[in-house]
Amino acid sequence: MDLLTPQDATRFWLSRRACNDLFLLYCFDEAGWSADALRAAVIARSAEIPELRVRIREHRFAYPAWEPADLDEAQIVVHTPEEPLWTTVEASLGEILAHSVPARRYAWRIHLYRGIRDAPGGSGPALVVVLQLSHALADGRRAAHIARELLRGLDAVARAVADPDGGSGRVGSPHGSMANRHRGRARVRLSSTAETLAVEAVSLLSFLPGVARTVRRGFVAARADAELNSLAETGEIPAAAPDFAPTRLNRPPAPERRAVRVIAGESLHIPGYTVTVVALTAISVAMSGYLAAHGESVDSLGAQVSMALPVMTDRKVFPRNNYRDLGVDLRVAEPDLRLRARRIAAALAERRIRATHPLQSARDRVTDAIPAPVLRRDIAGYPLDLVPDRISGHTVLSSVHRGEADFSIAGGAVRFTAGFPALGAVMHLTHGLHGLGTTVTLSVHADPRVVDVDDYARRLRGAVREIGARLTAE
Repeated sequence: MDLLTPQDATRFWLSRRACNDLFLLYCFDEAGWSADALRAAVIARSAEIPELRVRIREHRFAYPAWEPADLDEAQIVVHTPEEPLWTTVEASLGEILAHSVPARRYAWRIHLYRGIRDAPGGSGPALVVVLQLSHALADGRRAAHIARELLRGLDAVARAVADPDGGSGRVGSPHGSMANRHRGRARVRLSSTAETLAVEAVSLLSFLPGVARTVRRGFVAARADAELNSLAETGEIPAAAPDFAPTRLNRPPAPERRAVRVIAGESLHIPGYTVTVVALTAISVAMSGYLAAHGESVDSLGAQVSMALPVMTDRKVFPRNNYRDLGVDLRVAEPDLRLRARRIAAALAERRIRATHPLQSARDRVTDAIPAPVLRRDIAGYPLDLVPDRISGHTVLSSVHRGEADFSIAGGAVRFTAGFPALGAVMHLTHGLHGLGTTVTLSVHADPRVVDVDDYARRLRGAVREIGARLTAE
């Protein structure tokens, strides 16, 4: 049985309390496919991708497991707004970002918006596709791979479906007699029940040894932390990341509504700097300016930046979510934007060095050993609306390059991609930085009760241009 790792189960259990799903937006030139043709292509292509044919089965004593699942009609949502405008799509995104997929029923959903006018990246109408994935199923890097596998294959399966000589005709039509199918399903249910009982029995018997192993590994992790601090004191590795006082962007309650804006068409490619550094520098300018304009001047700001981790071959389990959040000082006290960008780049490099030190894996091994009932109880009882006195960042930047822009839908070329990291009681403003080919898009996801999203998006777009002018003038 394919059990979820503790890291992935954590995302699943958290999704019951607040939406933490991944939303991957892809914008294409509209090529005129009907809603029925799009739906048929998605059904056919998703059936060929193993990661899109699963759902989660919950256990009492064991970790949840992935089990096979047929497509549910509710997984394909064709939106038909009265005004098919890009602003309407952004407003719709603000609605769907609040709702998790029911991962025990299905682990993904796709949203389709056809004939959208005024979309960035082109003059004609657009097809906007938003793939929503349970965070238990994937991290940002894996999600990009799943989306590419789905979208780049739509053309081929659509042609096969349209071919009158290409098979049975109806997409996903069952084969074999009704009696055979019922017998097959009965055998699967019986086998699954037996397997579940075995897994639960093993987990129950291993509960106390698991607790002991967790405690033992906790002591090892504490020694590893002490050794990391000693290495930092001697200058062998960077010191721990700084922490920060919360701002008005980091106080409860959790968002009731959401708003998004997509900044496309701006150049973040500057020689000598990564697009992540350019984006962080622009965010530092926009956030500090926004807070000052709203009566809260700050002399320090930080951002949580997600970093993909290499696969650790010495671990027995390999989580689908294999990344670490880095706390990066945005150096807002530095007025020279060129120096600020360099210092942000240096801080980001230091965080990566410390995050990938072998001693850091000791904490991961503690998580690997926690019995499922203990972790589930802790997540259910954790006060998500509790804001500590010090936090690791005031915002989030999720930065993922999603591969080459080498696919289309019905001949309609892909324009750009975007994404929207989740909000929470401690985080009312997040950013997505997503590349496709040479095109990079910066996205804003905000709680409109706390953030004037249009004002902030204008500031961020202006900051991107200002940073580009300053850094290229060196």
